[in-house]
Parts: sequence; C-alpha cells; structure tokens
Amino acid sequence: MFHQIKAAVARSNDTLMGDAIGGAALMVMLVGGLYLPSLV
Repeated sequence: MFHQIKAAVARSNDTLMGDAIGGAALMVMLVGGLYLPSLV
C-alpha cells in the first residue's frame, strides 16, 4: 500500500503544489466565512 501511495505521489508531483494551494485557499475561505457573521 505504501508503494502505491509513493508511486501516485511521484506521478502527480506536478499538480501536488497547486492542489495544496487550492486546499489552503478553501480552508481560509471556510474560516473566514465562519467568522464573518460575528464581525458584522
């Protein structure tokens, strides 16, 4: 199983950074959306 995960990461190394940035942006929007009602 570890070998399959390692192979999948090696194949998708080009898009891994973009996916990480997209995931971080989604988390920032989620946290911002949750705190927005308390600020208004």
